[in-house]
Formats: sequence, C-alpha cells, structure tokens
Amino acid sequence: MSIQFEEKTSSFILQTEKSTYIMQIQRQKFLSHVYWGGKILNPNVEAMVKAAGRASFSATTDGDSQFSLDAMPNEYPAYGNSDLRMPAYQVQLENGSRITDFAYEGYEIVKGKPALKGLPSVYAESGEEAVTLLITLKDALTGLKLILSYTVMKGFDAILRSAHFLNEGKKSLKLLRALSMSMDFDSYDFDMITLSGSWARERHEVRRALVNGTQSIESRRGASGHSENPFMALVSKNAGEDRGEAYGFSLIYSGNFLASVEVDQYKTARVAMGINPFDFSWTLEPGEEFYTPEAVMVYSNAGIGEMSRTYHRLYRSRLARGKYKYAERPVVINNWEATYFDFNEEKLRELAKEAAALGIELLVLDDGWFGKRNSDTSSLGDWFVNEEKLPGGLKGLADAVKEEGMKFGLWFEPEMVSPDSRLYEAHPDWCLHVPDRFRNLGRNQLILDFSREDVQEAIITMLSDILGSADISYVKWDMNRNITDIGSELLPADRQMETAHRYILGVYRVMEEITAKFPQVLFESCSGGGGRFDPGILYYMPQNWTSDDTDAVERLKIQYGTSLVYPVSAMTAHVSAVPNHQTGRVTSLEFRGDVAMAGNFGYELDAAKLSGEEKETVKAQISAYKRLRKLIQYGDFYRLLSPFEGNHTAWMFVSEDKKEAVVFFYRVLNTPNDALYRFSLAGLSEELVYELEGTDSVLSGSQLMNYGLNVPAELTWGDFRSKMFILKAK
Repeated sequence: MSIQFEEKTSSFILQTEKSTYIMQIQRQKFLSHVYWGGKILNPNVEAMVKAAGRASFSATTDGDSQFSLDAMPNEYPAYGNSDLRMPAYQVQLENGSRITDFAYEGYEIVKGKPALKGLPSVYAESGEEAVTLLITLKDALTGLKLILSYTVMKGFDAILRSAHFLNEGKKSLKLLRALSMSMDFDSYDFDMITLSGSWARERHEVRRALVNGTQSIESRRGASGHSENPFMALVSKNAGEDRGEAYGFSLIYSGNFLASVEVDQYKTARVAMGINPFDFSWTLEPGEEFYTPEAVMVYSNAGIGEMSRTYHRLYRSRLARGKYKYAERPVVINNWEATYFDFNEEKLRELAKEAAALGIELLVLDDGWFGKRNSDTSSLGDWFVNEEKLPGGLKGLADAVKEEGMKFGLWFEPEMVSPDSRLYEAHPDWCLHVPDRFRNLGRNQLILDFSREDVQEAIITMLSDILGSADISYVKWDMNRNITDIGSELLPADRQMETAHRYILGVYRVMEEITAKFPQVLFESCSGGGGRFDPGILYYMPQNWTSDDTDAVERLKIQYGTSLVYPVSAMTAHVSAVPNHQTGRVTSLEFRGDVAMAGNFGYELDAAKLSGEEKETVKAQISAYKRLRKLIQYGDFYRLLSPFEGNHTAWMFVSEDKKEAVVFFYRVLNTPNDALYRFSLAGLSEELVYELEGTDSVLSGSQLMNYGLNVPAELTWGDFRSKMFILKAK
C-alpha cells in the first residue's frame, strides 16, 4: 500500500497489494489516466503513455494536432472543453454558459482517510492502514476548485474515489452533473456484469458484451431501487469465478444513481458512476462546497470470486460499524407472514413461546402495532402503540418475550406518512409534494420530506421515544414505495432539483443519530425487501432484508447475485411457510432451511402451525446454524455453481485458516435417469486433509478442489433437493 508522485514523469503511482493505478499530469495542466490493473513494480510510465493524431473532427488542444482531450484518457473529464465523450461533471455559470477549464494546481498525500461530510464512506481505523491522495484542480475564470480524492487501504486491492467541489469565486454556480468517478480503458474487450431485477426478483446477475455506444444502468426512483443496483463490473471475456480479470465499481449511495460505460469511435471504454444527473442540480454560492458519494473500485486478476471477496471483507470490516460489525447475528422469527395485521398480545406471546421452544432467539413484531393500523391504509407517522392490540404496551410485550428467553425486535417505516394519520392532519406540508398538484399515493402512503430539518428532528424524537420505552434489541427499518412528487415546500424555486439528494442526506442524518443513540440495537434495513440494498445503508445498518420473496428457489438467484458485491453478513434470509406467499411454490422444509442458512437465518411463519415432525426439523436446523453461523456470516464465500447457468447451485464458506468449511448444494428439478454428478470445491488448503462430517471419508484439499464431491444418490429423487456438507481439517 503506497502512493507516490514521480516528478520525472509528473505521475501519481498508487500501489495496493496486487494492483497498480497510475495517473499523469499532461502539459502541466490535464490529469490523464494511464493504467489500472495487475501490480507493476517500478513502472516505466513514459513507455505506457500513448498519443496519436486523430481525425479533424476531434478538437485539438493548445494548437497541437497531436493532442486532443477527445482522445486523451481523462481522469475526470469536463463537459464542453473539447472532450466530446461522456463528462464526469458539468457546471452552469450565471451567464448560462456551461464550460469550465480546470487546470492542475497541486496535490497532497495524507495518512488515513478523511470522512465525507454528511455521507457514508469506507473508513480507516488508524492512520497507518490507509493513505489518501488529494489532487487539486481549479478553474481560473470562476474560482471553482475541484479536489479529487483517491484512497488505498492496507490489505485491500481497492481504490476509493470521490470528488469535492468548492466555490472560491465571487459568483453563484450550479452543478448540473457531479459524478463520483470516471476512468478510461484503452480497449473495450470486456463483458459488463450488472445486478438487475424487480420487486421479489432483485439483483439477478446480467452479463453482456460491451458494444459501441453507451450502455448503462440507473435509478430515477429516489432510492437505489429493486430494478438496478449501484454496482457494475467489467470482466475479461474468459473471466469466471477463479480466472480472468475483473474490475468492480460500487457506489456508496442510496438515491438516484448512474453507472455507465461509453465505447467511443476509437474503441476505448469510459466508465463513470455517481449521482444520477437526471433531475439533479446543486447551487454553490460563494464559499459553499459539495461532496460526491464514494465509489469503490476493486481489481482482481484471479476471477470474479476474488473481486467479490475483496468487497465482502472491505464492507464487513471498514464500512459496517458498531457492536454488530463482527457479532454473530441472532436467529429471528418475524410475525409478518404468520399474522399480517391480525394479531394481539396473546397471539404474539404464544408465537414467542413456540419459537423459544424451537431455539429461536429473537421475535420481531412487524407492521400493525401503532396508531389504528389494521391495514396498509392508515397510521404511518403515528408512532405510538395501539393499546387495543397491545394493552401492556411495547414494554409489556417485550418483557413477556424476554421471559421466554428471547429478545424483542420492532418494525418501523419512519420515512412515510399515511393521509389517514394524526401526523398528516397536523402537518400536511411535511410530505414531498408540488404545489397545486395531485399527491400520488403508493401503498396508500406519502413520503415525508426528509430534506427538511424540522421533519428530521420530529422523526428522531418519535423513534427515540419508542426505542427508549422498552427493551428493544432489533429494528427493521422499512421503506415501501418509490419516490414521486419530488418537491420541497421549504426550498426556493431554483433549488427544487436538489430535493432528491437532500432527501437522502436527511435519511443518512436520521440514521446516524438513531443508530448512535441506540448502539445496543441491531438495525436491519428493508425497502419492500431489496429496494434499497446498497453500501450507503450498510454504513448505518449492518444487514438488510434481502427480498420480500422468501421462495427458496427464487432466493438461490437473489442471494447468488447479491453476493457479487455484498457480504453474507449483510443478507437476511428466512424460512417461510408453503405454499410460498409470493410464488405459490411448495418446497420441502429441508430445502428452504438450507437456502436460508446461507445468510442471517430466521423464520417467517406461524410456529404454532408446524407439525411435530416439522418442529424437530426446525430444531435441528437452528442447532446446526448456531454451530456454523460464525463461519457462514464471516467466512470467505465461494460461489461454485450458478443458478443462472443450470439446474444446480452450490456455494461454500471457508474459515480464514482454511481448517473448516461448510458447503451447500441445491438441485431444483429432478431429471429422470440423469448423469451421475460431481462438483469441485474452492478456497481450501491443498496441503490439508479434511474429514467429511457424518461419513468415514477423509479427503485432501487438492482432491476436493480438483475432483470435487460426488452428489449423493439420495438427491436423485424428487424436486427441490439440497445437501449440506461440513468439512474439518484433521
């Protein structure tokens, strides 16, 4: 891990353990990109820089026909200043022009990693584990200063990037576009991997070849969204889990985003990522500043799997914070699919009693405990207990759950308000809305205007009162609709396009205050399942309800895709009743358990309705998970067989010392008279030998990784079959 400036070539050389990143100042003014890839010792930068004259349609710079910004690999390109490709930023001056001309001014290399004001980001626990390069550029005409930040972290093949705009001029400026990163590759011979889907079908892996033109993913929904996730990777054509090059790009942001690749006329590829410029602007008065969210760029020359494990380790250890960063997560039962809105204290006490007898450790009370909430048509915003349902209040219920030897958790949806609520009656101006326009409902609710400080303060007070009223160990923080009617009553007309970003900043501020005030609470984020499953939220809440779809077959794809960038410790996965409430599918309890065990394990059903045999199965599942959960939640994760490529799925978890592993194999549909099947493992030590628990087999790591495991004959009958294999080194 190091950053150095080479004066001879005016180059910045950033070194991680296995990768190198190089930039160069050209003509004492322009910051160009030179290289990002496998580690180069003592790089000869002059031999790496390419330049050539281009067609007359490419504007030249400084009157030199051999130099054009439209052909130069640009590190943070401007709009309108002869680079005609996709810009990283665009600024509007008071006279309406949108041209800037940033020139290199200087640099600083500092120990550690500065925080981003008002935004979540990766952090360093000491000045010795990170080093940060700050490159300053300035537009002489406007006085606008731009500081580009690059951090390398000890032990991670990652580059952390953000941009900081500071108006040091005398006139107002308006940012129309302010992305977090841009970078030019000198070829486009890559496949692009994204995570796409919908509600109940989140984060499916999509792989496609780059082609000429622009290919992108984005959200305009006010949150990162179910449809696309703020992540993309460019991988070599031959890249698989354990081979080939992978370049990952992940944005620590929870609002509207853009991730884009432009392949230009010269067959180069420009990657850019950041806040979506759609419906965005930000006014910078003299002396004001703007920080972009952080982009996390990860390089691997050992396949997609190694890229993923870098993200997993980084996000587990230097993005997530607080008591639960490394803590083993409890086995949970949530009452939602067991009762929906139809519950009372007696029914919940019975559920807790049944769950405790099975070994479950925490009961979560979901929607319907507040106001007059008996359906989704009322009471959001009225965060006080419905004493008709809970005559003993939350404290009485929490104490009763505690008497069963369990902890108690609670569901909130703090960002929403129902038109049928006391809060809305008192403050109809507190929701996002546009004057004289119809207020669109989603799930019978409106969105509170978290860009307003008075709304933020009110929500902080309400949540603090509830969380301080009982022994609450867990909070599920939900957000159940896309954001429409983007407008804030307190912002002036020329700042209305700041509303969406200010909303997210407000959400971050409330989350920061509440999680800091209640550090003993395990917070889980949710947004109709996975509608806001992004790194920004993980900074405040170390786990996320992965999807509202609890069908085990669908969860194979959802959890597999999610693992491309997010650690298993961030994924909550529950066993639900059958027929499944989202798909109607009927799968075995064993299959559902084996899928859900590959995450933060729990149940989403009425334990009282289980048969005696099912209860014994659940007890065995919980006992096995408790024994393995540290390995599952914090071990190294290896994807073995993809549900996007066939009928089989397999993945495994390996301890840091490689002495213990657990492997899950799943087959969806049976094929009559099928071939005998084996699959190879990964991540083990070739030198060690492993006992296969429950058998007499002793197998070397090299055999397990090269030959693999035979699928037992017992799995050749019936649909939806699974098997867990436990390996321990002798």
